[in-house]
Amino acid sequence: MKKFFLFITVLSGLAVSAQTSDTKKITVPNRTKDHFMIQYGVDAWAGRPDSVRTGGFSRHFNMYIMFDKPFKTNPKMSVGIGVGVGSSNMFFNNTNVDVKYNGVRLPFTIADSINHFDKFKVTTMYLELPIELRYFSNPNNMNKSWKLAIGAKVGTLLKSYSKGKNYVNRNGQSLYGTSFIEKEQSKKFFNGTSLAVTGRIGYGIIGLQGSYNVLGVLRDGSGANMNRFSVGISISGL
Repeated sequence: MKKFFLFITVLSGLAVSAQTSDTKKITVPNRTKDHFMIQYGVDAWAGRPDSVRTGGFSRHFNMYIMFDKPFKTNPKMSVGIGVGVGSSNMFFNNTNVDVKYNGVRLPFTIADSINHFDKFKVTTMYLELPIELRYFSNPNNMNKSWKLAIGAKVGTLLKSYSKGKNYVNRNGQSLYGTSFIEKEQSKKFFNGTSLAVTGRIGYGIIGLQGSYNVLGVLRDGSGANMNRFSVGISISGL
């Protein structure tokens, strides 16, 4: 946590430094002030023990409305602040995850020799507030500009649930039909706050993005200390 707030302090210092530079004041009259940012890619849990058997294409989908404030003395630099929703879908391999369990720790039950769902995932959704310090190589034409951004985002948990499809026996035979779905919802075990460091690099509207959550996936005492990290593509006007 201390390292995260140190990062925020450094980020703010860089912003102030760029704002107060001696660069000649320049304006870009046609530059947009706000835009959408969409992110999609792969998720994983760092620090995951062998008993937590993730599998398949675990992924995230994030969407934000961003407000961009260019530095008056340097149009190649700006600060972006936004709001939106980030979701993470973690898939599991022959594992039952009981999010409504009455105990203290979230159980990840290996189900190789017992009944289980053929497809199973756990989804978390956060209301997030991202902030970025941005650099543009060509602020006069964003569609032909290299873009670099570093930042952070804080979030609060909106929803968490598990979803299993096609309940099968130990031999893989469907018990209730392949279209059978069971969904259970509970926020009990998952961290109510997310804090992540973020980065983006790209050209035009397409870029690569990544993030690392410095707070654990689960609440203290609810399970192993695991941190989510993400890598994917970003579509953004700025």
